[in-house]
Amino acid sequence: MIPIPLVVLVMGGWCAIYLADTLLKASDSLKTSYEEWLTSYGLSISPFHIRWQTPVFNRLFYDWGRWKPRLLYQWFNLGMVFGIIAMFSSILLLGNTLIQTLSQMLTEVPSAQNDRMLQVVVPGVNLPVSQLTYFFTAILISGVIHEIGHGVAAIREQVRFNGFGIFIFIVYPGAFVDLFTTHLQLISPVQQLRIFCAGVWHNFVLGVLSLVALFLLPVILFPFYYTGVGALVLDVTEDSPANGPRGLFVGDLVTQLQDCSVHKVEDWNSCLGIISQEPQIGYCISSATLQQLSFPARVYKRLDGTVECCSNNSLTDVCFSYSNNVDTHLYACLPARKTIEANQVCRSNADCQKDFISSLCVIPSLENQTRLIRVKHSPQIDMLFVGHPLHLQYTVSLSSFIPRFNFLSVDLPVVIETFFKYLISLSGALAVINAVPCFALDGQWMLNSFLEATLSSLIIDKQNRDLLGFLILLAGSTLLAANVALGLWMVTAR
Repeated sequence: MIPIPLVVLVMGGWCAIYLADTLLKASDSLKTSYEEWLTSYGLSISPFHIRWQTPVFNRLFYDWGRWKPRLLYQWFNLGMVFGIIAMFSSILLLGNTLIQTLSQMLTEVPSAQNDRMLQVVVPGVNLPVSQLTYFFTAILISGVIHEIGHGVAAIREQVRFNGFGIFIFIVYPGAFVDLFTTHLQLISPVQQLRIFCAGVWHNFVLGVLSLVALFLLPVILFPFYYTGVGALVLDVTEDSPANGPRGLFVGDLVTQLQDCSVHKVEDWNSCLGIISQEPQIGYCISSATLQQLSFPARVYKRLDGTVECCSNNSLTDVCFSYSNNVDTHLYACLPARKTIEANQVCRSNADCQKDFISSLCVIPSLENQTRLIRVKHSPQIDMLFVGHPLHLQYTVSLSSFIPRFNFLSVDLPVVIETFFKYLISLSGALAVINAVPCFALDGQWMLNSFLEATLSSLIIDKQNRDLLGFLILLAGSTLLAANVALGLWMVTAR
């Protein structure tokens, strides 16, 4: 569910703004000066919507629109081709997303939600509050780049440019350009297509450039940060099982999980995934050491069928299972650190036969999803973690970038990396959504211009072309609305 305090804050803020606007406009003494102030700053206020428009950037837009006309012509021709492909592809993508959502609702499989390419994002619900700055900044930049595409393309096609503006709708920021409608209607459908497709084209290019920058980030930051030697611990939550005197500390460098090497954060995540899916790994221990460390203990079965042989009050001992030549189901309660440290990992006794020393492979006897994980993190001694691997993944923040100098922030590369990821996803989403043939989106004008450019000779009557366009727009709007409605329900109601 959407957090009530967040709803109260947003609704209360908008009610206060709208009430103040209404009172000022109703006041005989303040109405004129207030409306003059709004006009001078290009502001307009309506329920859940604030809009600001200015002609300050007009000269800059005209300079861009008249720069190298032939190059811009080819550039926006590419955008037109991409926009047409994106318009039809968005229908397939939305259809596939709707099918996946309905399938998830019917089969009650929550994990399927992560497989959908398009998801409704609600701040405070499936978007952490700590990530709001990235989210809104990326949305605003994506919107500005989108509208720059429209504005420059319009000037290139000799359409008058009136101004540029920014708006806030509920909590979502955006941008817009004001074009002279009469000029826009007088140009050819192909010219209109170049203008209408320019927005989604620029969003696509922005996403690709952000993806390249993210891929090249280690090279870009190489003079200040190095990578490939481990994962640097940035934060450990207070409730994390890895928190404590023998746990992970900020600044530690994780280099290994069990026998899985860690060179970067992706390795940390993949290693934890492998550990959670594969059976618990064991450790080689000599028969003499096993007899020395083990002590008699009562063996009993847990509810899930696994065996426990240590006292429930023990914080340092773990029940290990092993087999010898006579019995294949033996158990011993051993001190975990002494058993694991300096011993090689194993899967069976065959992995421990070397140097003619009688050794056995002892495997922790834990509950089904629980794992005993040895974490190497210099300069501290190895951490021994007992629990579900996902608890480590979700409660420990790491970075692949290690500062070369002490004065450098360990968080800066993560901030840049996270911002690029948001820019890629949100700019791409803006390109897809705006390309949908739907009422009030770019896709509406793209579709109308496309039908005029391609079907005017096949369907002579304009009313028939308009009817065809209306039916397609109706289908696209219904498909988009269904995705949004079901997506909101999946996020907030489940």
